[in-house]
Amino acid sequence: MNKKISILVPIYNSSAFMHKLLEAIEAERVKWNWELELVLVDDGSRDKSYHKIVELSNTYNYIKGIKLSKNFGHQIAVKTALSHCTGDYIAIIDDDLQDPPELLPLFFKHLDDGNDVAYGVRKKRKESIVKRLAYSSFYRILKGMSDIYIPIDSGDFCVMKKHVVDNMLKLQEQNPFLRGIRAWVGFKQIGVEYERHARLDGQSGYTLKKLLKIAMDGIFSFSTAPIRLITLLGIIGFCFALIYSILTIIAHFRGDLDTKGFATLVIIISFFSSLILICLGIIGEYIVRIYDEVRQRPYVVIEKTINI
Repeated sequence: MNKKISILVPIYNSSAFMHKLLEAIEAERVKWNWELELVLVDDGSRDKSYHKIVELSNTYNYIKGIKLSKNFGHQIAVKTALSHCTGDYIAIIDDDLQDPPELLPLFFKHLDDGNDVAYGVRKKRKESIVKRLAYSSFYRILKGMSDIYIPIDSGDFCVMKKHVVDNMLKLQEQNPFLRGIRAWVGFKQIGVEYERHARLDGQSGYTLKKLLKIAMDGIFSFSTAPIRLITLLGIIGFCFALIYSILTIIAHFRGDLDTKGFATLVIIISFFSSLILICLGIIGEYIVRIYDEVRQRPYVVIEKTINI
């Protein structure tokens, strides 16, 4: 394969096991004789990850290192790496070897066969049942609500041709959901099933807060269903209020109306007050994203680089 390969890895608190990642990638490079470019983006790690990148770059001269000024989040780190890659085939993997480098040749073969994108589809995850249930629910909710087709159980692990990445980078979103953007740009894409490995070491940088943010970015960036749901709830609420009003008027003229409806009144007021707050929250999420875009701030700040 006479193609330049770029492998992009977002790094977060990985100094203890980063050398194992490099050993696995180097083994594949030697085996397949890749012309390799490895872009490592330190996303504001609290350990000595960037120092480890510097150290490893002295051994592996194909490393490009980028240190972000703070933790901007996984999706921003990947987007930063995408903007600094030059390969013909561009792969995205995690730093914990849950997405094994030894699968990359299979992905590259799918690109050689005429596909523009080969993305991983997780058929088995070695994580807690709570996390597996949460991930499974999210992907199915997103698929049901999204305005475009986003494959179920597909993450950021993928290989893309350079022209796909170039088109993805045209979308200068402040809160990118990259697997959604990857689906949105189109081209010929194929899913490749694989069994996701257990985490190599350490703890995942994905806290509940970060996972919720990515989920919300996916839903609000690629779906108008939440805002349309408000209209539907409004219609249902109007019908309910109309029926209740008619029944109240009939009861008044029949002389059946008394003060026993206090509990009903409290329940109705509480229900619709909560509904109003939920609707305002959904509208607020869209407004916040509009606000983020119109400020036109840079989506990332780079503190220092190596070999770039």
